[in-house]
Amino acid sequence: MASPSPTAARKTPLYSEHQHLGAKLIDFGGWMMPVSYPGGILEEHRATRTAVGVFDVCHMGEIHFRGPRAAEAVSRLVTSDAAGMPEGRALYTVACHETGGIVDDLIVYRIATDHFLIVVNAANIEKDYRHFLAHVGTWCQIDDESDTTALIAFQGPKAEAALTGLTKAAIATLRPFHFLPGQDVAGHPAWIARTGYTGEDGFEIGSPVEHAVALWQALLEAASAVGGKPAGLGARDTLRLEARLSLYGNDLSDSTTPLEAGLDWVVKFEAGNFVGKAALQRQREGGMTTMRKLAGFEMRERGIPRHGYPITDPRSGAVLGQVTSGGVGPSIGKNIGMGYVPAAHASAGTQLGIDCRGKLAMAEVVKGPFYRRKRA
Repeated sequence: MASPSPTAARKTPLYSEHQHLGAKLIDFGGWMMPVSYPGGILEEHRATRTAVGVFDVCHMGEIHFRGPRAAEAVSRLVTSDAAGMPEGRALYTVACHETGGIVDDLIVYRIATDHFLIVVNAANIEKDYRHFLAHVGTWCQIDDESDTTALIAFQGPKAEAALTGLTKAAIATLRPFHFLPGQDVAGHPAWIARTGYTGEDGFEIGSPVEHAVALWQALLEAASAVGGKPAGLGARDTLRLEARLSLYGNDLSDSTTPLEAGLDWVVKFEAGNFVGKAALQRQREGGMTTMRKLAGFEMRERGIPRHGYPITDPRSGAVLGQVTSGGVGPSIGKNIGMGYVPAAHASAGTQLGIDCRGKLAMAEVVKGPFYRRKRA
């Protein structure tokens, strides 16, 4: 998890709800957020994997692009083909600096021909907004509507069944990374996206901020009816780590490129002249095997990898990098982690040493997510 912000933390519109539920609140990226509720992280993790976890993600940022050149502007900013998106489609991608470093990883939603929404990470809202304005500020209207938008994640294998009772929206036929604007959820205006950050099926539901509390309460009641629970940052972190989903500030940063981070699939060089394209082309032409790569690994000996622990070559003892994310994988019964190492050490089956507070423990690089949900 990211380091706490040194400035006074802000509160989401659901802050009092978390207090009422007895949540442990911490300063996370400048926001007072629930890290866990009285049942604990493990209970919340299991509830999300087996039923539904309800997450306050109101701290995330929502930036709108409107106007005839909105598609052109968004395509200039992200590494994927935003202009080719149909309405109602969502797209996971990244925005880069001219150097190829990642400004942020984000989700783009095409609401209409001339209207896009980009959801950005909470700690990056101001940085991203400045970046967007600097590059395409004169191309279309760009509005940061983060303070007037609430966002709640409703994640788990029973999410569809639980949400069905609260809306007439056609969520049963809503495909992953598609969304439905202009809907009603429990009597409140909302948009519903089949997206998430847990490795499970589920939805992210946005609404005007004045509806946040009532919507949260309705969603919690629906989740509880199928065995679900509210879930905090602790479970969100263990869930996303098992699914091998990167966290900005840990696994992604201004100094890492999408090619290094294993996000080659979101870089569409044919999409257009996006910011950072030339730098990424040079990196690719320089040879993918010569760069560092974000590797995922499972511990083969006793030890829990934590952020910042050195990663070594067990044969030579040389330091190769450090753990960017790591911990216990409750659903798989293994200790797991990620970290940047030279590409020659990033292939599946490669043995790594993890320096766990002075004790070397062996790990093995593995391919793909640590956890895969069962498909219906």
